[in-house]
Amino acid sequence: MARLTLALFATALLALGQLPKSEIERRLRSFEDTNFKRELRLQSLFEESGCTGDNLTEQRVKHAQAPNVICTLPASMDSEIIVGAHFDFVDRGKGVVDNWSGCSLLPSLFQSVKEDPRKHTFVFIGFTNEEEGLVGSNFYVHQLSKESRHNIQAMVNLDSLGLSPTKVDLDRADKQLAQALKAVAGSSKLPLSVMNVRGLGRSDSDSFADSRIPAITIHSVTTETWSILHSPRDQFNAIHLDDYYDTYLLIRAYLAYLDEL
Repeated sequence: MARLTLALFATALLALGQLPKSEIERRLRSFEDTNFKRELRLQSLFEESGCTGDNLTEQRVKHAQAPNVICTLPASMDSEIIVGAHFDFVDRGKGVVDNWSGCSLLPSLFQSVKEDPRKHTFVFIGFTNEEEGLVGSNFYVHQLSKESRHNIQAMVNLDSLGLSPTKVDLDRADKQLAQALKAVAGSSKLPLSVMNVRGLGRSDSDSFADSRIPAITIHSVTTETWSILHSPRDQFNAIHLDDYYDTYLLIRAYLAYLDEL
């Protein structure tokens, strides 16, 4: 897509299907104090966003007490775009940043793209037990058939958002997905910068990248803020709501653009 065409596309998109900041904040504030409650809360947010019936499922995961939560938005093509975020947290703070910030955006992103015609099937997944070694995402990938893996065009992982303007980890990102994100950010005039966080450990995108599925992680962590993760400082007041909302807008535009590729 030419840059001028992308710019017009981004401008038009910002006027379509956009949820208000108050709704994004309300869902962020709905965090619970146990992983079981978070799994149920995520299901309820999906349901209120319109993901119901056979399109909303639980996937029981070996060695995990809570299941993966999967919301599927079907399209005519077999190809898929997966958008994922883990809902479990380390019980040293409230786990709002890591990772209710990513998880609570999934229903909003579903709601933002569900009305428009789509080429790809979108699959929104709340992963269980990321903090225990990517248990939920590894299970999801390993139970896929060879054909199903081949059909996944992209995996977009959301982890620890709202600490700062949107960041992308290029060390582990698929190059084409990273270039597309940069192009959408530039055309939408939304902030994006590079911050590689390999030293902080692995994230759910690695489960897909390990199986040669194109993957990318969007986050907000900086050298000044990474000490907030897994600490008592991981509270709602650590979130910068303007940055968080900009991240929602960018990911929303990004998913629509990926669907055109």
